[in-house]
Amino acid sequence: MNRDMDESILKHGPWTVKPAGKLVQSLELQISIERGINMPRPPMLLIGLLCVPFLLWCKNDPAYENYFDDKTLRIDYFHIGDSEREIVTLDQVYSYGIWAGSRIHLIDRLDYGRYTIRVFDQETGRLIFSRGFDSYFGEYQTSGPAAEGIPRTFHETALIPCPKKPVEFTLHKRDRQNRRLEIFRRTIDPDDIGIIRDSVLDSSVQIIKTHTGGDPRHKVDIAILGEGYTREEIDKFRRDVERFTRIFFQYQPYASLKNGFNITGVLKPSEESGIDEPRAAVFKRTALNASFNALGSERYLLTEDNRSLRDIAAHIPYDTVVIMVNHRRYGGGGIYNFYCTFTSDTQFHEYIFIHEFGHSFAGLGDEYYTSSVAYNDFYPQGIEPVEPNITALLDPADLKWKDLLAPGIEIPTPWEKAAYDEMDYAWQKRRREMNDQIAELKRSGAPADEIQRAEQEYERKDREHSQKVDAFLTGSRYFSRVGAYEGAGYASQGLYRPMVDCIMFSKGSKPYCKVCEAAVTTVIRRYLK
Repeated sequence: MNRDMDESILKHGPWTVKPAGKLVQSLELQISIERGINMPRPPMLLIGLLCVPFLLWCKNDPAYENYFDDKTLRIDYFHIGDSEREIVTLDQVYSYGIWAGSRIHLIDRLDYGRYTIRVFDQETGRLIFSRGFDSYFGEYQTSGPAAEGIPRTFHETALIPCPKKPVEFTLHKRDRQNRRLEIFRRTIDPDDIGIIRDSVLDSSVQIIKTHTGGDPRHKVDIAILGEGYTREEIDKFRRDVERFTRIFFQYQPYASLKNGFNITGVLKPSEESGIDEPRAAVFKRTALNASFNALGSERYLLTEDNRSLRDIAAHIPYDTVVIMVNHRRYGGGGIYNFYCTFTSDTQFHEYIFIHEFGHSFAGLGDEYYTSSVAYNDFYPQGIEPVEPNITALLDPADLKWKDLLAPGIEIPTPWEKAAYDEMDYAWQKRRREMNDQIAELKRSGAPADEIQRAEQEYERKDREHSQKVDAFLTGSRYFSRVGAYEGAGYASQGLYRPMVDCIMFSKGSKPYCKVCEAAVTTVIRRYLK
């Protein structure tokens, strides 16, 4: 239990109102979420929850100037649990800078993400801010260790505009039926002396602006954080940020809306170059402590050091964080409204960057299904995924992308799936074997030239397979038509994607499909007003 959870919890159940101090005046919930079961709520919460649907769908968002100052409130908290239990405890609250997000779209009506931040004006009970997101902890809950009852602790951050008056800060989570349950509530008084208001200063941090579209209050502000770059590699970081800024604007819809973005590189130099490769027994001291093998998946690249990430990113106004990792090995990851990662020097750097940004910025789901992943039952059967580009096709007549369907297309749409599966599953098996061999060579201290030959052979075969996949998919008679193609979201059966191919389905230099592009455009435009 955290320091604010005393014996009154044991006496009165999993909620308590604590009277000591403005920031600590709160209703703190310790909830064990059981799959598909609504946990009991105290009466005062029940009243608030009944009001939420009405408040959420009010015609107009609240007027920013009535409720918020032009500052950012950063709320850090710990997210603790396993597959069945979940506890949230407050860490620190910070106030700094300007608010870089939208002043018009304060209520998130996209309804993406496993979690939602909801902020209520304490005096009136009105919902004044909300934002959907996913988290590292949310992914851990679907993993094997979590299912075995092994609890983990993750550090997370919520960014909200700084309120003028006390607010109720809440976190809600979807259960297995996609119903929202409140899992945390905390009263926050912006005048509380416990809020940290230090200037954001670190003389070692480098700021490199590569594209300026205008006032950050009305643009999409992308912070590209460098990871695994030493002081001697600052010039390389600068070149890499400039290179990926150019790549970004080669893709739609980013190219058409170029003036709607600010892109800035932020670097705190690392002591060593590169990052951790646990399977190869390679460990580096870096600024963000990023690592391959996240959740046990060889190519999944994440960091658990959220506090360092947020401290470094805070040097600029930002809406979304991209972590550019100084490494030549294939790897990356993207978590919605959390952050994304990619490696700068792999042969598929362009694909990983755009693909993972689609996850973290626009809430796009993975459309592939043949690669192994760390998740178990990520999308429950019989439940429609919230991602805009994946469907369970529970109601074919009301398909979520029906307005973009090709005229006369058959639903579900037949495609050359059996032949594709035979080809790709065979490569995935071979790919794992080759990566295991490379990891073993590194772990055993094999000569550098032997490791290099093995890596080059893998890269050659991976490139050849990607070209083979491209030729196969572009040869499909349904290639350019929007329909509903079985195989998506890590599932070979029961989930469907909009088009035969997309940068969210297979790797290579290719565009978003029409549905993904439309979804990304919708998110961008929410920041531009």
